[in-house]
Amino acid sequence: MRSKKFSIPEQLPWNDVGLIAGVDEAGRGPLSGPVVAAAVILDELHPIKGLADSKVLTALRRERLYDEILAKALCCSIAQASVEEIDTLNILQATMLAMRRAVQGLRLKPQLVLVDGNRIPVMEIRAEAIVKGDALIPAISAASILAKVWRDRACLELDLRYPQYGFARHKGYGTAQHLAALKEHGPCDQHRRSFAPVRIALAQHSS
Repeated sequence: MRSKKFSIPEQLPWNDVGLIAGVDEAGRGPLSGPVVAAAVILDELHPIKGLADSKVLTALRRERLYDEILAKALCCSIAQASVEEIDTLNILQATMLAMRRAVQGLRLKPQLVLVDGNRIPVMEIRAEAIVKGDALIPAISAASILAKVWRDRACLELDLRYPQYGFARHKGYGTAQHLAALKEHGPCDQHRRSFAPVRIALAQHSS
């Protein structure tokens, strides 16, 4: 579902709408691992300094903010869609599924969900999509940090299971190192077979 473009100051009645949840994802582009989404409802009485799009923050800064968000937010939820779900549904629908699961996992029910990007998952709760929302809306920034850190940690665990692929370094993205490892070793069970480079590597190792 695509959202209508709107002006935040003019069309969003911050003081009247009630609890607002920010939602963002991490891991749409990689060749392996789950896609992860987070939903965050911030506490106005406990502001968090330095919230920004997770991609512009250092890994150390993200880690510190991750802990602060979990400590200060009214509630948070992190969810994922598995590699199997990505290959079955496609990456867009799997991302929407992870986002919906994240919102459903919130301890408190928001009145409005703000989603980074230009698409929103189907939900019973009112939702708006905001392009570049991770740089504009603190709750979305917080969600982007939680999703990114959680997924990066999952990649570190994956690296312990499959050290030959270098997941700790590239986090599943299609770097030259990752593509070379795919060519040499073939895909593991955490590679997305619906993605072209993985399909090619699988075909080469099956022949």
